[in-house]
Amino acid sequence: MPRRQSHILSRVVTALAAVIALFAVYRLYVTGSPVLAAAFAGGIGLAFFVYTARAAYTYRYLFPGLTGIAMFIVLPVLYTMWIGLTNFSSKHLLTYERATEVLLGEITRVESVRYPFELHGDGDGFRIVLRTGEDDEEQAPGGATAADAPGDAVDAAGSATSPGSGVGSAAAPMTPPRAPRAPRVFVTPRLPLIALTRQSVDVTPLAASGFSPGDKLPLKDVIARGDAIKALTVRFPDGGAAGMEGLREFTPYQAKYQRNADGTLTDRKTKERITANHRTGFYEKPDGAPVEPGFRAYVGDQNFVRVLTDQKFSGPFFRVFVWTAVFAALSVLFTAALGMLLAELLSWEGLRFRGLYRILLFLPYAVPSFISILVFKGLFNSNFGEINLILHSLLGIRPDWTGNAMLARLMILVVNTWLGYPYVMLLCMGLQKSIPRDLYEASALAGAGPLTNFFRITWPLIRKPLTPLLVSSFAFNFNNFVLIFLLTRGHPDFLDTSAPAGETDILVSYTYRIAFDDSGQNFGLAAAISTIIFAIVAVLSVINLRLTRANTEDRR
Repeated sequence: MPRRQSHILSRVVTALAAVIALFAVYRLYVTGSPVLAAAFAGGIGLAFFVYTARAAYTYRYLFPGLTGIAMFIVLPVLYTMWIGLTNFSSKHLLTYERATEVLLGEITRVESVRYPFELHGDGDGFRIVLRTGEDDEEQAPGGATAADAPGDAVDAAGSATSPGSGVGSAAAPMTPPRAPRAPRVFVTPRLPLIALTRQSVDVTPLAASGFSPGDKLPLKDVIARGDAIKALTVRFPDGGAAGMEGLREFTPYQAKYQRNADGTLTDRKTKERITANHRTGFYEKPDGAPVEPGFRAYVGDQNFVRVLTDQKFSGPFFRVFVWTAVFAALSVLFTAALGMLLAELLSWEGLRFRGLYRILLFLPYAVPSFISILVFKGLFNSNFGEINLILHSLLGIRPDWTGNAMLARLMILVVNTWLGYPYVMLLCMGLQKSIPRDLYEASALAGAGPLTNFFRITWPLIRKPLTPLLVSSFAFNFNNFVLIFLLTRGHPDFLDTSAPAGETDILVSYTYRIAFDDSGQNFGLAAAISTIIFAIVAVLSVINLRLTRANTEDRR
């Protein structure tokens, strides 16, 4: 392909990619994610600059890796930290704006007002004729008259909340219908005979509709079409709405709250004014009682302080932290010791069937860990597990592996050692291949034994490359959620705290239980703990690397 044609094709492809990227940014923005749209637009703009500008040529190979780090490491960490600074929980799921809309959409029935209705046939359908105004002098709850009877809220799609559901849309707030003193007659459009889906229909004055009702249908026809009528919310020209209540009447509905100019809401029935408290994330009544639903609010370092000072969380947190560090350290120690021992044994040239042994010892690493964990959970079952059956037949004992804290922790270490030793074994076998055989031959001539060979030749030469991998194994076990969740779920629980925490919980499973098992599902508190875990793992990893001097070069 000529160079000019190749240049034109690259320009066309670039323009097409830009159009697609702009469309994606537009879709993100219109779906209510302006921040995400701005971040995506910035990333796309930077990508186009890097891959089109000559000045950024050297960054073209680094950009994919840096982008991956930003998307999958930096952004999740920053987002978790941000959630930790809020009161995000099951009681504070909504934004302030959405919580306000939900409250404005709540509706109440005007119990003392009734609109009689009649059912009239109209070809292959039927119409409802409503009579309003006869009861407009009667007082509704809260002092509202029939003239204050409100309507139901209708969303942008034209659907409405069914009467009595208690949920509405604030986008089309219900206004009190100004019903006349004299009775008026309204009629719905022609409706099909089949039961309708939940919807809202407008009614018009009988004279203006051009419909001349004949004989009304008997009660049996009303009963037969009851589902269709109950699915309706009728809307009056002045904004009011009503729904079916009984076989011959409709009841008007009104919005529970009214928005005030200063941003507060007033309860139409009790006349109480509720005010948004952005520290607690609730609208509050004059006496301080919260009104649900709550909304997300910025609380600063409140969650972090609560983790470290509130006895409900700080007590279990420090106990869980100590066990987490011990569990991670012992897991690395046991897996490393067993893995290196097996690697040394398999390196013995006089050992027959070495290839078969390697395959058999590698199998625990080849089987998915969650399957192995569930198998071990069955083996350690106190009543029916094979391990207890063997111990009972030999020693007459049946240890309670899940009910006793020490035994449960021992079980976890045994299972984790089984899952982790093949990894270290493979690493050591590979590192041993890089050691010159002349060293072992010279050691054999000097009369050295296997222990001398390991501590004087093997270990000094594999320590440097092996240490960073063991540090990463420590970080992995520090957050080994799958093992704890599938094997013990953190049980047995602590008996001296109300927080969801157990003897075998590690910090990550403790965080999970706070986020999803605790009453209230405190996501903000869980995010704060996750941020603390991230900081702890980072600090411990740096300390381990420095203490082992894995990154320092040997001086010659």
